[in-house]
Amino acid sequence: MVTFIDDYSRRCWVYPIKRKLDVFEVFKASKARVELDSGKKIKCLRTDNGREYTDGEFFAFCKQEGIERQFTVTYTPQQNGVAERMNRTLAERIRAMLRIAGLSNSFWAEAAKIACYVINRSPSIAIELKTPMEIWTGKPADYSNLHSLGCPVYVMYNAQERTKLDPKSRRCIFLGYADGVKGYRLWDPTAHKVVISRDVIFVEDQL
Repeated sequence: MVTFIDDYSRRCWVYPIKRKLDVFEVFKASKARVELDSGKKIKCLRTDNGREYTDGEFFAFCKQEGIERQFTVTYTPQQNGVAERMNRTLAERIRAMLRIAGLSNSFWAEAAKIACYVINRSPSIAIELKTPMEIWTGKPADYSNLHSLGCPVYVMYNAQERTKLDPKSRRCIFLGYADGVKGYRLWDPTAHKVVISRDVIFVEDQL
């Protein structure tokens, strides 16, 4: 996965990727989204010396966009301490969440997104115990949508999907929040696939 962090608000974005070469395309998409949301331009990008960041095409794109590049000195990850600490925090939370939820490691990307979601809504000493989302949006963080990874949910069937004698719902597992849709990502253990739905009932006291 690749993470991007706004150094001022400490808001974090996490993107699961299949290979390191995908970082450039992910950065371009993230840059467009961030600049549209904030109304401000990215001025500087600090990374390590990984090949995915020093690639000529990536470097040329940043130069074209007026983005200053800063690289850490080899074997001194502390020069990019904010990112290194965030990656460690995410890894620790992913590991703990998967164990508590009883999910296999194949669900690591879902856990990473929820961990990032929670971090962005948690008070941070670095920003005087405010939350990254509060600094980023200027509004208090909203906690009404928080749910535990792995908790059972009951998904309501649409009337078109069932007959009068069929069950009204099916049991799934909460995996996170769907991108670009007002709905939840759920694992259907019977169909062995991810489904997205908004008509759900959470059973938070069970895992």
